[in-house]
Amino acid sequence: MLPWLPAHRVAFPAVEHALREPDGLLAAGGDLTPAWLRCAYRHGIFPWFAPGEPILWWSPDPRLVLFPEEIHVRRSLAKRLRNAGFTVTFDHAFEAVITACATTRAAAEGTWITPAMHAAYYRLHIEGDAHSVEVWRDGELVGGLYGIALGGVFFGESMFSRVADASKVALVHLARHLAAHGGRLIDCQVHTPHLASLGARCIARTTFIDYLDQYVSAPVSSSLWPAAPSADGCTGASRHGPGADMRRGDMSREST
Repeated sequence: MLPWLPAHRVAFPAVEHALREPDGLLAAGGDLTPAWLRCAYRHGIFPWFAPGEPILWWSPDPRLVLFPEEIHVRRSLAKRLRNAGFTVTFDHAFEAVITACATTRAAAEGTWITPAMHAAYYRLHIEGDAHSVEVWRDGELVGGLYGIALGGVFFGESMFSRVADASKVALVHLARHLAAHGGRLIDCQVHTPHLASLGARCIARTTFIDYLDQYVSAPVSSSLWPAAPSADGCTGASRHGPGADMRRGDMSREST
């Protein structure tokens, strides 16, 4: 029987108790407050549920991860990185990114990014733990991704593209940024050929949890996420920003 989590007590069953079918389903209930979400990600758990369902918590085995230094850039993608006229920013348009992930996905297949999920991750963004990568061309947002950052781990949640390869550009910039500032691991949740082609690989859940134990508390550069977002989600111009120089519906699925 699936455990039901009371909202007043932030605690999860051990991930070893997750179901094999459907893969990784661990528990239902709880809440989507920042405390619940931080606890979940810290222990290798994430929420995913359809509209009308209770909150469902997952920890699949195996787990798809990307080590930032292992990002694989094919020649065609490298050419687009150089010549396609993209500008990449961090934390300049968090709400626009999560909205694009939700609306693009809803048009194609339905979305798990419900208003409650949107609000929950936006609260984490305001508190400095959820971040976005934006890809712009000619001043228009054409791709991006968002996720949760705890210590040296970035837990990817969703990505989207409005032009070819824009989400790949976002992921490449994220990986390079993490590698340069002490980030150790990107959680991509479940396997897809799209992410595997960029260097992501599956590891056992036990190994993933071991990495979390090491990396969530690992020191990272203060310039990894240098400014807390303001109430509108904008950090102000960075050196990579505009005007400067520079499920399961998660990061394992690209909205196009």
